[in-house]
Amino acid sequence: MTDFTIFYTDDDEDDLSIFTDAVESLPKKIELMTYNGGDKLLKAIYNPPPTPNLVFLDLNMPGKNGFDVLSELRNSETKSNIPVVIFSTSNEPTIIEKCRNLGANFFITKPVLMKDIVKSIEHALEIDWTKFVPTDRNFVYKS
Repeated sequence: MTDFTIFYTDDDEDDLSIFTDAVESLPKKIELMTYNGGDKLLKAIYNPPPTPNLVFLDLNMPGKNGFDVLSELRNSETKSNIPVVIFSTSNEPTIIEKCRNLGANFFITKPVLMKDIVKSIEHALEIDWTKFVPTDRNFVYKS
């Protein structure tokens, strides 16, 4: 029995592999579904099972990018409540603010070291998404 289901999309196969390794190192039983594009992620979300408890979303992808996916989810009548964590190489304030304005729940700039990647994922898993309200102070993960 899994404790949690995570969907993660990224067009970079290395990033998908690193994220998978990080999740597998966690003590929780997590079902991780990875997708190499926004279209594939959306198709999976709209055709459960499984249904994600949390979505990690890269921004820079060909085709439907992270902004497109986030907008589509937030405008969905049935999927708008799924928590979305932006997991991006960007740390630009304008990009971060755009994500928050589009309805992302949280923003993590991809760490370089595996231990920091694991810590950032653990942090996101510890948040009670039913009560969490993103603000200027808590929207961006600080390692």
